[in-house]
Amino acid sequence: MNNIARKDRRVAGKLRDGSLIKNFDPWGSPLCTCPVKYSLNPYTGCSHFCLYCYATSYIGRRPSTPKKDYKRRLLQDLHKIDPRYHIDIATSSDPYPPEEERYLLTRWTLQQLLPKGYKVLIITKGSLVARDSDILSKGNAAVTMTITTLDDNVAKRIEPGAPPPSRRINALQALSESGVPVGIRLDPILPFINDSREEIREVLVAANNAGARFVVTSTFKARPDSLKRILAEFPELEEKYNRLYRVEGQWTYGYWYLPANIRKRILVTVKEEAQRLGMEFAVCREGFQELQTAETCDGSHLIPQRIKPRMKRREITEFFS
Repeated sequence: MNNIARKDRRVAGKLRDGSLIKNFDPWGSPLCTCPVKYSLNPYTGCSHFCLYCYATSYIGRRPSTPKKDYKRRLLQDLHKIDPRYHIDIATSSDPYPPEEERYLLTRWTLQQLLPKGYKVLIITKGSLVARDSDILSKGNAAVTMTITTLDDNVAKRIEPGAPPPSRRINALQALSESGVPVGIRLDPILPFINDSREEIREVLVAANNAGARFVVTSTFKARPDSLKRILAEFPELEEKYNRLYRVEGQWTYGYWYLPANIRKRILVTVKEEAQRLGMEFAVCREGFQELQTAETCDGSHLIPQRIKPRMKRREITEFFS
């Protein structure tokens, strides 16, 4: 048994079906190089309605809704997890949808996790994350913001429910200025939509100016439902996409991948632009690990160690003062 498998066994020991906090599992894909970690999704469904979303194949396409009995179940899970491993919030439903302004569920989650020393990596498109900089800046937390384009028109078409790119950049800057380590996910890159060098450079420059020092990128990996949505919005690309994905591409681990030479060319373009800016670079489920310069592919190495796990009551009180 290799080291990752041994770690997985230790992490999985106390978690059962029905737990809110789960062992992160990329469906057994060997292309995933993520460190051992947990995942947590306060909401189910996602009001951002991104056309390329992979999660709709199993959670459906519906607005964000708080998970049933979430608060009680989360508190029940906390004593079962190993604080050495970080928690991704979130991997299938954005933790900062518009509904978060009303429910405050993600903020409540951070109030339970961070004072106790748990490590958290926020993954979001929601500019509302900047609201929680007061908590994130005190704990073992980092944020990666998904930004696929700075073109408001393109963003509105492919991410119709998400905040415009300019608001995401502003949120990154606010977080960075408050002391929260930030990176970006330039993910996914869609052929003929947001794959030009000029557009890639524009995103990275804006993110870097806002304080991001890390970028992870990935090409669009098509599932039947997501490909159908993309082609409904961009019917002029139907012939090209069917050729690139269904004919010349490869079905692997539940997705149609672009041909390897095309994927590598796109990834190298992002790496070159990132290196010009001194940004760390990683790829997500692409192979080509020789391209990576960052310590981790998910950005979890950005998480600072500000608090030791299992703080005493007095220390928790000081956290909120």
